[in-house]
Amino acid sequence: MHDDLVDHLTRTTPLNRGEALRVVQDVLAYFDETTDEFVRRRHRELQAQGLVNATIFEQIEADLKYRTVAPPELTLRQLRRIVYG
Repeated sequence: MHDDLVDHLTRTTPLNRGEALRVVQDVLAYFDETTDEFVRRRHRELQAQGLVNATIFEQIEADLKYRTVAPPELTLRQLRRIVYG
């Protein structure tokens, strides 16, 4: 899987092949995350930091604009529905 990228990382960083492969897999998994998965994960992370929902959903709304493939804009209500169903 993505041998050319793994080879590039082993040539240009101190990573060995196994480490480079793990990095590539982690990055691909991160960018493969759906919008719903991202919203739920960020909600859990921000909630664990002690933030309240009003602040959490505003932060998630701002974060979504910087995703590599930006999803359509979601309202705060839509974000809440993703988290709570």
